[in-house]
Amino acid sequence: MFTGIIEAFGQVADIELEGTNAHLLIESPISDELKIDQSVSHNGVCLTVVEVGHGKHRVTAVDETLRRSNLGQLHIGSLVNLERAMLANARLDGHIVQGHVDVTAVCTDAQDLDGSWVYSFEHPFQPEYLLVDKGSICVNGVSLTVVKPTNSNKKGVFSVSIIPFTFEHTNFKNLKIGDSVNLEFDVIGKYVAKHLALYATGFHQPI
Repeated sequence: MFTGIIEAFGQVADIELEGTNAHLLIESPISDELKIDQSVSHNGVCLTVVEVGHGKHRVTAVDETLRRSNLGQLHIGSLVNLERAMLANARLDGHIVQGHVDVTAVCTDAQDLDGSWVYSFEHPFQPEYLLVDKGSICVNGVSLTVVKPTNSNKKGVFSVSIIPFTFEHTNFKNLKIGDSVNLEFDVIGKYVAKHLALYATGFHQPI
């Protein structure tokens, strides 16, 4: 489990394709502190460390992961947001993040407000993709607050505000209009939406 508070940048040093898998070699300040079989969030995707050494670590993204996230669009030199799994005795500074990407979204607008930035995103709408104003959303692994969520024409639209620290310490500073980002919706909201949908159909799950 993660919190959406990014620890460090990683830079893609190598990509090796094997069948439908992609083996990603990541260089980062925390790579030498990692252990094999450890879970690390890469742009919001929980991946297992399979190799560590010389300031780099390797992870494998399988076909399902590549199709459901933007990891398949990475190239050598790409910056990746990294977060290690939270400690049981740590403060939950962001929100509960599983590292399971629901869908990708496209950046449709980026505004520099001379002290903060506002980014807008559009994603395929489904009822379980529940967003509420001032609720939580995980974008490329970053825990953020939802602004002005709307749904229309089978599309979901929302914005987020970025403070200078987040801008400088995540790959938001490289994000451009048209870029793809990974979204993970609030897990509590997803369970609420699922149960409401079941009750609407007359199906009551036993508790």
